[in-house]
Amino acid sequence: MANNSDKGKYWPYMILGFLVIGITLGYWTVKHAIGMPVHESNEYMMKYQNADKNVNEIIEAQERFDRRYDLKLEGMKLSDFKPEHLKRKPGPVVVLEASNTIRYRMLDKAGNPVNDANVSLLLTRPHTEKEDQYFKEVPGKEGLYTFEKVRIEKPGRYILRVRAQKGDAVKIMDTAGYYKPKK
Repeated sequence: MANNSDKGKYWPYMILGFLVIGITLGYWTVKHAIGMPVHESNEYMMKYQNADKNVNEIIEAQERFDRRYDLKLEGMKLSDFKPEHLKRKPGPVVVLEASNTIRYRMLDKAGNPVNDANVSLLLTRPHTEKEDQYFKEVPGKEGLYTFEKVRIEKPGRYILRVRAQKGDAVKIMDTAGYYKPKK
């Protein structure tokens, strides 16, 4: 007769093997998660916590702005760049240069220039904050708000995010831009 004393004693080794695999995969997951950059959303030019908490007030302020004023980007050429794999319908994309002068015109609904609004510009890239450029409260002249010496070094997609505030009316407007260096 054969000795069956060793039969069925492999289960402690299986438990130990599963434990080692679990610890190894847990370590690998944490190591790779720490290495991934995390960027906060700046959709409304404020922290996302404040935007989430005050979203109804933000929407109402934008509706007030749209009823009272018009804000338009001026002097920029449209690009033929078409983003791929975009889930939403792309808006117009403007051509950006290495050095830019960006102008926004603000008029009331009667067509009169608005000079005393607080207008700020954030030049940002999708998915990163490293190259953000923030231009704060530029004075208006004849309804024209000019951001000068906006420099871009890296080619690719950018977002021109402008925030205009006049009293209790606020407008946050995004315009896509694309910079391709000339050879």
